[in-house]
Amino acid sequence: MVKNEIIELEIIDLASDGNGIGRVNGCAVFVPFTVPGDRVRVKIAKLQKNYAFGILVELLAGGKDRITPDCPAFGRCGGCALRQISYAGELAAKTKFVQDAFDRIGGFSLKAMPCLSSPSSDRYRNKVQYPLATDQDGRVYAGFYAPRSHRVIRCQDCLLQPQLLNQIAGFLCNLFTEYQISTYDERTRKGLLRHLYLRHAKDDKVMVCLVLNGRKLPREQEIADRLQKEFPCVVTMVLNFNTENTNVILGPHQRVLFGTGLLDDTLCGVPVSLSPHSFYQVNTAGAEQLYTVAKNFAAPGAEDLLLDLYCGAGTIGLSMVSEVGSLIGVEIVPSAVESAARAAAQMGIDHAKFLCADAGTAAAKLAADGLKPTLIVLDPPRKGCDHQTIDAAVQMAPARIVMVSCNAATAARDARLLAQNGYQLQKIQPVDMFPRTKHVEVVLLMTRI
Repeated sequence: MVKNEIIELEIIDLASDGNGIGRVNGCAVFVPFTVPGDRVRVKIAKLQKNYAFGILVELLAGGKDRITPDCPAFGRCGGCALRQISYAGELAAKTKFVQDAFDRIGGFSLKAMPCLSSPSSDRYRNKVQYPLATDQDGRVYAGFYAPRSHRVIRCQDCLLQPQLLNQIAGFLCNLFTEYQISTYDERTRKGLLRHLYLRHAKDDKVMVCLVLNGRKLPREQEIADRLQKEFPCVVTMVLNFNTENTNVILGPHQRVLFGTGLLDDTLCGVPVSLSPHSFYQVNTAGAEQLYTVAKNFAAPGAEDLLLDLYCGAGTIGLSMVSEVGSLIGVEIVPSAVESAARAAAQMGIDHAKFLCADAGTAAAKLAADGLKPTLIVLDPPRKGCDHQTIDAAVQMAPARIVMVSCNAATAARDARLLAQNGYQLQKIQPVDMFPRTKHVEVVLLMTRI
């Protein structure tokens, strides 16, 4: 192969990033938006010693799981990677993504259970962050960044978001156009509107947050009044200020235009109050399924002291709190710890406490103080657990460790470290929280030998 050559290829597998894989003389060729069984013509865009990246030129024959993508922005928007494959095919692929990680990185022989499907494969997201742009006719529009760029692809009805959120976005973009409010240009760092950030609760209440390259929105009261009149479900509107040259969406400061600046919701019976900065699982029904799996694996009992590390707003631990003797949650984000403590108080829970600290540092101190939890729940970020957390967990010697991870590779790595220190991997359950994307969650149960 040479760069820019067009070749015929059969796709034989999917990589964990969602790209199809074909082979030419032992060299892997990765091709986005293809599925196993596809026969394709591909242009070689990048060539390395042992692999290449190709661009789909023509589909000659489709694989058995290929379907027609139902979104006009698919392939241009950087969101969905798997809208060209049947949902059954996607679940099978995600099971394999997880299994490959635990085979290759973890060195385990245990078979993963089939990936659990999301309760909904479309319209499941409770949060959307639209970058805003202006077209050549001066109309403001919302969309998503094209892959590996910050070019905004217009998307008027994203199928991952509830229609209500797409409708609110369209209405606001029309107001911004009417009032001739500028959108932010990353090259010049000029323009006001950066992102439109919406959150949606189970009861259809909505939070609107506008991220500004400045401190004031022109005609902000008129915009707020018209928004409330058109969409009474919008219970609060927040202006967030981000004037930095950064890829981070939210700035540290904000001002509430109306409402409390918070959106109330419930997850697994746990009340939560969400600010724009709050972490919250984006698939509410999927998260309830995920946390139910974690609870079933944990098998909490009245004799258990549960230590919930990386606890966020405390939802996993609080979903089990009525069945354990006591609960300690650890989270580094102060607002999340406040939210967890507030939820516990609302639930009338008096045998739970939450510490604001780094998980590894807190776990090491608790271990040094002689804490002996019988059950530990780990819900680390994508980078996984640090060594201090793993070492402290091993030192505290709980009977059971349950891990919830959004990254099968780091979960497999951390499980291997636990296995090297006296724990046996008992169960691997992939859970699809993000249909039509490459992401998959996994829940593990490890028991002390």
